[in-house]
Amino acid sequence: MYDALYARQSVDRPDSISVESQLEYCRYETRGGASREYTDRGYSGKNTNRPAFEAMLGDIRSGAVTRVIVYKLDRISRSILDFANMMDVFQTYKVEFVSCTEHFDTSTPIGRAMLNICIVFAQLERETIQKRVTDAYYSRCRRGFYMGGRVPYGYARTDAVIDGVRTSMYVPVPAEAEQVGLMYSLYADRENSLRDIVSYLEAHGLSHLRGGTWNTARISDILRNPVYVMADAEVYGFFLSQGATMINPVSDFTGYNGCYLYRGGESNARSLSRLEGKELVLAPHRGIIPAYEWLECRKRSLNNHSSAKTFRPRNSWLSGKVKCGSCGYGMTVVKSQTSWQRYFICSRASATKKTACGGSGCTVYAEVLEHYVETAVKRQLVQLGVLAGEKSRDHIKANEKKIRLVEIETEMQELLSGLGKAEEPLLSYINRKAGSLDLEKRRLQREILSLGSVNAAEALGIQETAELWRQMSLTDRQSVADILIDGITVADGIIEIRWNL
Repeated sequence: MYDALYARQSVDRPDSISVESQLEYCRYETRGGASREYTDRGYSGKNTNRPAFEAMLGDIRSGAVTRVIVYKLDRISRSILDFANMMDVFQTYKVEFVSCTEHFDTSTPIGRAMLNICIVFAQLERETIQKRVTDAYYSRCRRGFYMGGRVPYGYARTDAVIDGVRTSMYVPVPAEAEQVGLMYSLYADRENSLRDIVSYLEAHGLSHLRGGTWNTARISDILRNPVYVMADAEVYGFFLSQGATMINPVSDFTGYNGCYLYRGGESNARSLSRLEGKELVLAPHRGIIPAYEWLECRKRSLNNHSSAKTFRPRNSWLSGKVKCGSCGYGMTVVKSQTSWQRYFICSRASATKKTACGGSGCTVYAEVLEHYVETAVKRQLVQLGVLAGEKSRDHIKANEKKIRLVEIETEMQELLSGLGKAEEPLLSYINRKAGSLDLEKRRLQREILSLGSVNAAEALGIQETAELWRQMSLTDRQSVADILIDGITVADGIIEIRWNL
């Protein structure tokens, strides 16, 4: 039979007493008698899931222990329930409990009462420390500080100073960021599934640059993560509509920064798919995915379904774009045995087995039409390339106006919330103010529309598209045509192209 000397230290810090020092105090209490030492390093006192503690309990139940000696009460437990259960075990096997610095005598009722009071304060101290740590964590989250964890694919971590505090932030890794951009571009096309993206990456030898293989789960996580988005006013509106708590004001969403999405104090949802109660914070790093493309992918994954295009460009990338100028019917691609192989014919004439539909020249060879439109598209792309800087400036202006729209909506909601208790003079003011805000809202909406769509130019990758046109697949060419071309009419040998931009 022997005394059990128990020591525990959760974190090795200068202001905490070491395991060796604790045991030194405990050995003094044995007065040279037989003893055995049990030590748990790196374990918290919030529960009893500790290997040395469990071993000591096993020896107590075997009848080998007469006393348990600790440096201080909180070394053995900081939980009232765990301590009560432990004392039941001690009493069952007639084991005394000794705290070196607190001098408890568990053989008397007053000693046991004082022991229970002390354990209450030990638990209070632990919960207070836990609350301080949690509050500090959320305070750092809300300021955009790096909070640890795995660095997202496409970024690396670098040291940074934010508001005078040393922390870390992300910087793009070009090779990885290029793959991430490709994934978003592919998934924004609703014709492609996650499995299609995996197949595309495998077919083109685009392996995971950090090791392992690509799969749908990994890609899905990337496509939902707001760390990649160049967050603007529309991103702000999306998360707000989904029930997320917005830490930064809408005026900060300028289309540059990525975002951190935290679970928040009231949310129990860990999944990126659930946004209610989560907190969105602007991060200090630069986003790498345009807002419109990120939102397209995020909304698609949120709805958990994909919609296919009406048709695939099996025979021509102009399929669905060409109409007969004589009757207005669509023109379909027909294969022939001639050297030209394919030609467009009016679908009305085809259905009636006629060579014409009332007009003349409603048939055109596909290769001739494609070459003509291809040349026109390249000219349009060159023109868009010249205007790219202007388009970028228009995008900034549009986002500024969208930010003001969100602010107007907030002001109007605040005004409406006061209608119930307002008297006549205040009602008159609210009506005038609401009318003024509504006029400003309508003006901003007209101005945003007048700026036009800048997304199309950005989505095309203007400079590279003109140069790589010949290397594009039929599907890629059709995507470009969908963005640039509203429609094509052919009649009497005349080809007319109506542009979207």
